[in-house]
Amino acid sequence: MRKITKETTLAKIMKNPQLVKILAKYHFPCLWCPMAQFEVKKLKIGKVCEVYNIDIKKLLKDLNKQLKSKKDS
Repeated sequence: MRKITKETTLAKIMKNPQLVKILAKYHFPCLWCPMAQFEVKKLKIGKVCEVYNIDIKKLLKDLNKQLKSKKDS
């Protein structure tokens, strides 16, 4: 994955444990929701942030910063 956008699905993000830690830092509800586990392939991070009033710009910045740091190492 090169860059995370608001259209990126949770399934792609959740493949990376470091990115999951960032989602947890933002109290991302879908990580522990049993129903979300069935929909994770379709759930887009932007929509979840909208529904749960999570700052998408800040979250995307942190997620992409982690991606970049992993590439640079």
